[in-house]
Amino acid sequence: MDEEFIGAIDQGTSSSRFLVFDKALRVVAKHQVEVQQIMPKEGWMEQDPLQLVSSVLTCLEEVGVALQGKRLSGIGISNQRESTVLWDKTTGKCLYNAIAWCDGRAAEVSNKMVKQTLSKNKDDLRPRCGLPINPYFSALKVCWLMENCEQVRAAIEDGRCLFGTVDTWLIWNLTGGVAGGVHVTDVTNASRTMLMNIHTLQWDPYLCSFFNIPQSILPQIRSSSEVYGYIVRGALKGVPICGCLGDQQAALVGQQCFGPGDAKNTYGTGCFLLYNTGQQPVMSRHGMLTTVGYQLGPQAPVVYALEGSVAIGGQSVRWLRDNLEFFKEARDIEHYASSVKETGDVYFVPAFSGLYAPYWQPDARGVIIGLTNYTTKAHLCRATLEAVCFQSKEVLDAMNQDSHLPLGLLKVDGGMTSNDLMLQLQADILGIPVVRPDMSEMTALGAAIAAGVGAGVWRDVTQFPRQHVSKFEPQINPDDRDRRYARWMKAVQRSMHWVSSEENTSSVAGHKTTMAFSLGLLTGVMVGVWLILSLRRS
Repeated sequence: MDEEFIGAIDQGTSSSRFLVFDKALRVVAKHQVEVQQIMPKEGWMEQDPLQLVSSVLTCLEEVGVALQGKRLSGIGISNQRESTVLWDKTTGKCLYNAIAWCDGRAAEVSNKMVKQTLSKNKDDLRPRCGLPINPYFSALKVCWLMENCEQVRAAIEDGRCLFGTVDTWLIWNLTGGVAGGVHVTDVTNASRTMLMNIHTLQWDPYLCSFFNIPQSILPQIRSSSEVYGYIVRGALKGVPICGCLGDQQAALVGQQCFGPGDAKNTYGTGCFLLYNTGQQPVMSRHGMLTTVGYQLGPQAPVVYALEGSVAIGGQSVRWLRDNLEFFKEARDIEHYASSVKETGDVYFVPAFSGLYAPYWQPDARGVIIGLTNYTTKAHLCRATLEAVCFQSKEVLDAMNQDSHLPLGLLKVDGGMTSNDLMLQLQADILGIPVVRPDMSEMTALGAAIAAGVGAGVWRDVTQFPRQHVSKFEPQINPDDRDRRYARWMKAVQRSMHWVSSEENTSSVAGHKTTMAFSLGLLTGVMVGVWLILSLRRS
């Protein structure tokens, strides 16, 4: 019998990748293409949907040629979730750029929607969809597009518009596009739109009516493991696409978190902690999200998860690199952060587009607090790593309260986990061991597992070989941990309600404030320039 191989498309915020695994879950081929982020305004992030497709096609071709005739049993897709694409089904042309998951432009739409709920509360729709009303989710992005883009309104009125998260957009194009492309999504991605009923796993008429989004533009909801369609061109023509998971759910599957109480945290552009709650959805009372973990087949049980989402993880490191030019490579942060033993009591809250779990405060903004003449670039680098770890602790504490079963060990993956210092800081701040698999491709592996199940390659997903791991044990005393966490929480409070406090200022007070603000801004800019130049020289 010929050896079987499974492919996995991993389409993320910063790159598209295609990996091929053998039946023993080893990577045998891969290719990666970087993709561009477009920042048209503060707090906005877009991507070119055509570039997302072309980058995936390039990866498929490069790996397809390298396989030298080896046949794939199937392909799975893992994708950035919530990012929203609207296109014309008659031409295949996009009606607007993809609005990325972390884009905050729909904040005003979100506030308006909250006021229209019966309880005037952002959690009013949670019992139906498991999510708070927030710009993070796809429904709010679609509402913004309907309000602000004439092309979108016209296409909807004419019956030409299709909606999809990135998985849907890729599958539609890979299976034919205007020439018969399949318009589908899976339950994990649908659970991130605010339009799917978390109990029935179908588009909810009340939710669609509430957001005024016609069901006719929505894709069909399918399980995470089944044949959706076939690649129609290129070196992999005819290979079935038979697995689909949102990226964080894919990492949950890749980490083999198949039992209730299993959890993983992925450190990428953001940080996402998912906790398997079994076959019943658990409604959070502490700011977590209720989401679908996976459904590995149309007749398979649905497994739910609690999720804590942190908007800014690795993005804060890129901010130091690209905006402040602290170093040339993201990995260099470990060198600078390791050169000091603590942060000099500096705390960094990277709320660039608001705070996600457990606060869901879109009006928060970033804060660096505790600066003194002693502060150097190295202290800020270490504070940046600690910020990622503190945010993850906030999420884990809330999750422990919801689950009533404190986590005793945290599985981790994602690009930032190559940083040993950060993982040691994470273990210290959490007070529990942190475990990193030696094979780092957990998201792609999850998509491959889903596709392998869909293609019939695997039937019992609990029998996969165990991954080799590295383990990081806590090394600081609890009193020091509690002191530092209390200071972090104080810094978080300083970051909140920054935007709304300016918007609520009266016109008379606003005029006086503007004069004072202008003087303060000039002084602040001068001090800021001096500080950054000093830090860059450090």
